Amino acid sequence: MPQDNTILLAHGGGGELSGELIRREILTRFKSRELARLADAAVLDFPGGRLALTTDGYVVRPLFFRGGDIGRLCVSGTVNDLLVSGAKPLYLSLGIIVRDGFPLADFRRILDSIAATAAEAGVEVVTGDTKTVDHAAADGIFLTTAGVGVVPAASHLDYAAARDGDAVLVSGTMGDHGVAIMAEREQLGFSSPVESDVAPLNDVVAALLAAAPGARCLKDPTRGGLAAALNEIARACGRTMVIEEAHVPVREAVAGACDLLGLDVLAVANEGKIVAVVPAAEAEATLAALRGTPRGREAAIIGRVQDGPARVIGVSALGGQRIIEMPYGEELPRIC
Repeated sequence: MPQDNTILLAHGGGGELSGELIRREILTRFKSRELARLADAAVLDFPGGRLALTTDGYVVRPLFFRGGDIGRLCVSGTVNDLLVSGAKPLYLSLGIIVRDGFPLADFRRILDSIAATAAEAGVEVVTGDTKTVDHAAADGIFLTTAGVGVVPAASHLDYAAARDGDAVLVSGTMGDHGVAIMAEREQLGFSSPVESDVAPLNDVVAALLAAAPGARCLKDPTRGGLAAALNEIARACGRTMVIEEAHVPVREAVAGACDLLGLDVLAVANEGKIVAVVPAAEAEATLAALRGTPRGREAAIIGRVQDGPARVIGVSALGGQRIIEMPYGEELPRIC
C-alpha cells in the first residue's frame, strides 16, 4: 500500500496514522523513557528542580482566520503544552521559514501577533532562527517553537494516573478552531460565523489546579480533537473512558457545520480548551473554578473513568452506546 512507502498528509493529523509513524519510526530510534510517554511536554529533572520542554511546528492554512492567526497559534499552542504538563511557562524559541516574495506587511502582522500573545501568556521569546526559501518550497510562512517552563515539585500530572471513578471535564465548547479554519478555507458562509478559540490558557489551568489538587492529568485536545485526547489517556491508564455525549458542550453553529461537512465534532481540533481528569470528589469544585474564568464559562463534566479495556465509549442522550475511535488520519489537514 502507498502508505507503507511514503509519508502522507494524514500522518501529521494526530490520529492512528500519526501514532503508527511515531511508534514504528521514531520511538524505535530514540530510546528516551520521557519521549515514550508521548505527553505534550517532557518533564526533566535537573539540579535544583524540574523543567518542562516542548516543541511544535505550525503550518496552518490560511495564515489569518476569524479569532486568530498563525502567530497567536504558535505561542498559544506551545504555552498550553507546557501548562497541561503542570509547568509555569517561561521562555520560547521561534523558528521562521518564509518563502521568497512573502508580503512584508503580513510578516510584520504575524510578528506583532506573536509579541502580543507572548505578553498575554507571560513568556519571552529568547532565541530563534529565520530562513527564506523559494516559491516551490513553501506556500507562505511556517513557524516552529520550543517552550521551557518550571514544574513545581508537587506536580505529578500523568495520563497513566487516571483511576476508576475519576471525573472527566472539558473547559468549554468543542470544535471551534477546526470549524473556523474550514469556514475561512472553503469560504463557507455560515449564518453565525464561528471564531477560533485559540488562546493561552494560563488562567484556566491555574484555576483548575487550585480547585483540584489531586488532578490526575490535563490534555489540550488539538489535532484529532476530543476523540484523540481521550483515546490517548485511555491507552496510557489502561481504562475505559465513558463520555455522555449530550454533556459535551458544542456551539450550535459548530454542530451545524459539522453536520453539513460530514465531520464528527469530537474529532475536530481545538486550540483553547483543556480536558481534565480529576478525582470525583473534586469534580464540582473544579467545574465551578473553570466557570469562574473568562475562557471556562462553558466548562462541563462530560464523563468518568471506569474499569475496563483501554477504550472510549460514547453514550447518547437515549442511552445508546458507540466506541469513539482514535481518528485514523486528519479530517481537516493543516489545522495548526
